[in-house]
Formats: sequence, structure tokens, C-alpha cells
Amino acid sequence: MRRTSKITLVLAALISFSSDCQCALAWQGDIAPQDQWFQWRGPLATGVAPHATPPANWSEDTNIAWKVPMVGEGIATPIVWQDRIFIVTAVPTDNAPETPVEKDERAMTRPPNQIFQFKIECRSLETGAILWEDVCAELAPHEGRHKTSSYAAASPMTDGKRLIVPFGSFGVFGYSLDGKPLWSVDLGDMHTRRGWGEATSPVLVDDLVIMNWDNEDDSFIYALDASSGEIVWKVARDEPTTWATPLIIQRNNSKQVVTNGTNEIVGYDLKTGKRLWATQGTTLNAIPCPVEFGDSVILMAGYRGNRAVSLRIGDSGEVVQNWELNKGTPYVPSPLLSDNRLYFTQSNKAILHCVDASTGKHFYPAKRMRNLENLYGSPVSANGLVYIADRSGNTLVFKDAEEFQVVATNYLDDQFDASPVPVDDRLLMRGRKHLYCIQKP
Repeated sequence: MRRTSKITLVLAALISFSSDCQCALAWQGDIAPQDQWFQWRGPLATGVAPHATPPANWSEDTNIAWKVPMVGEGIATPIVWQDRIFIVTAVPTDNAPETPVEKDERAMTRPPNQIFQFKIECRSLETGAILWEDVCAELAPHEGRHKTSSYAAASPMTDGKRLIVPFGSFGVFGYSLDGKPLWSVDLGDMHTRRGWGEATSPVLVDDLVIMNWDNEDDSFIYALDASSGEIVWKVARDEPTTWATPLIIQRNNSKQVVTNGTNEIVGYDLKTGKRLWATQGTTLNAIPCPVEFGDSVILMAGYRGNRAVSLRIGDSGEVVQNWELNKGTPYVPSPLLSDNRLYFTQSNKAILHCVDASTGKHFYPAKRMRNLENLYGSPVSANGLVYIADRSGNTLVFKDAEEFQVVATNYLDDQFDASPVPVDDRLLMRGRKHLYCIQKP
């Protein structure tokens, strides 16, 4: 049984720009506060923090404003709104379900037969202290997850009024920013490819929550009312499991939802869910999120194949391919788009590609990033620098430029699967064990 816990308000609520970039459309009137990090790929949905100025150097003893332990498991990237951090975690309990959960014969993983608490935490950006927290659901997962993944892998999102907390099969939840539960919705159980788990973050735009629901049974894409959680529209998809968050673009006076996929790349009308156009998909296990460049959308994936493609999307829904690459594309990490520089990593390896987003041509040959190892987190950019963290505690910092120039290599005693979050003069890093705030004294 799902249940919502009683909110514990630890501290009083804290104090409560514009952009002409069409890829950041979460606010009425298309106003996007660029100094926030309200969704997992940042204010422009590209990985760029336009106004942030975080440090380039740090260690366990240098430029650490605070460091707090994380309870439970989680690899979801935190989000930030003003002086609050919102972060999800899944906490195992000592309790077992009354009826043991059977393994799906299609899966390579087994359900843990253990009850988890699926929690949302609101923390102070200034100190890392918990301001409020809530158990969104408490239940035993119906399937396992990949050994490197987590039951808290999808990031929340806010429009400055409401907080959307995605736990997928365990529920999707709406909150006020001060922790008041607004609604919850059960969209059923996903059965993911090989039982590897769920990780698709939502998109919140024009009072609609867009949820991609690709799995090994019936795949759909949903639009939920952000105020009530009610289903506004639901459209079937011919897709196996994907983990890519959709992208919202605007054409004329209407918005489209663009989805990555194995079988097809598809555009839907935001208001109605009408399928507007479709073209060839990327690869199996489509994970990287699309980015918008001018009048085009760039999509890529890199499992059992490689494909990156730039598609010009016309006002009437016509689709023209600008360019295509068939090697060196990422598996788990999403690309970073900064001006016309498109950065992506090769599979999950520490090999960097930087191409011109208008042509697909490399600015410089693929670079092996020394001192980095296996990657899951996505690159981000702030203040003329690019930050990439690996799964062994290392973060490489290099110039956001058409020439590759390393600025620093930093180490923390943790494992980073979430992406770095640059906001004001800070860099937040969510590790398996701790949440760090990196800031000069």
C-alpha cells in the first residue's frame, strides 16, 4: 500500500531574467530563471548554467562549504530553487512484504523482497540541513534494478510553484515548495528491459507534467495536470524501455514534446498529445536527453550501436536531417550544448567529443580525459568551464572552448553517478555517500 507520511517541518520556509531560448519553457510566458537549476539538465535543458560561477578547484579539505551524509540510495541529480535543494532517495527498511515478490522471467535482476521508503528531501542551500522531508511511498519494489543503479534515479522538477517528485512505478507526486502534499498518482508498474530499473525524469511546462513511460509491456507518454495529477492525455508508444527525458520545443504558437527512442524519434503536440511527426530512432537503450539548437533538435544514443542526428523541425512539422554521426556516441551520459559546442562522451568511457552543433564536425579530435574513469553523470558548463565527474570520485574541469585545455582535476572520496549542479557561486555534487557543496570561502 502506498501512503504519504506526515511532513516534518524542521526549519521555517526561506525567502521566496528572462530567456529567449526556446528550450527552457517551464514558466508561463516562456520566462525561465537562468540562475536556478529547476530540472535535471538545468535552466536551458542543455547542461549550461548561464550565471553560475563555481570554483574550478577543490578537495576534501579545500573549498568545501559543507558536506552532509545521504541516507539510503540515490543517483538522481538534485535540483535547486532559490535557497532550497530538492533531492530524492530510497531508504531500505528491515521489513519484508507480506507476500514475497516473484521475479519477472524476462528480467536479469531479482526484486529485493524488502520494503523501501521513497523520500523527498528539501535541504538548505546555505547549510545542507534538512528543511523538510516526506516519505512519498513505502512499499516493496516489484522488480530489481541494475547493480549500478538505484530506486531513486529520476530527478524532481519545479516551476517555482509546485514540486514534481517522480518515483515511476512507485508513484508520481505533487508538492508545494514548503512540503505540503498536493496529489499522488499511480500509473502502474513498469517492467524495464532486463529488470534494470527506472530513471526517466519528468518535464513540467504550461501546467502539464510530461511523463515518458517506455518499458517492456505497454509503453505510453502521459500528460498530467500539474495541479491535480489527473491524466490530461495518454498516447501509446511502440517503444521498448528508454530512459530519456523528453524535450519541449516551440514552433509558431504551439509547443511540441520531442522524445528519443529506439524505434522512432517522435514529436507530439503538447496540449493534445497528437503525434505530429516521426523519424528513425537512435539505438537500443535510448538514454541521453535531446537538446535544441536553433531550429533543430539533436538526439543521440550509444548502446549496441552509435547514432547522433540533428533534425530541423519546421513550423508545420516537417523534419529535415542536417547531419548524422555513427560513432563515439554516449550510452548513459547526456550531451552538453554550450553555444554551438556540443560535448558528449563515448559510451561510458572517459573519451570526449566536441563537435560543431550546426555541422557535426569535430572541433578537435576525440580526447581521452586522463585521470577520469567510468562515467554515468553528464557534463555541465558554467563560467566558461566544463565539469565532468566520474564514478571514482574524480572531476575534470576544462575550458568551454573550441580547443581542449584542462584547468583542474579534483578528487573527493565518493562515487558520483549524478551530474554536477552549478548554481550561483557553488557546485553541488551528489555522491553515493554524501552531498557536497563546493564554494570558495
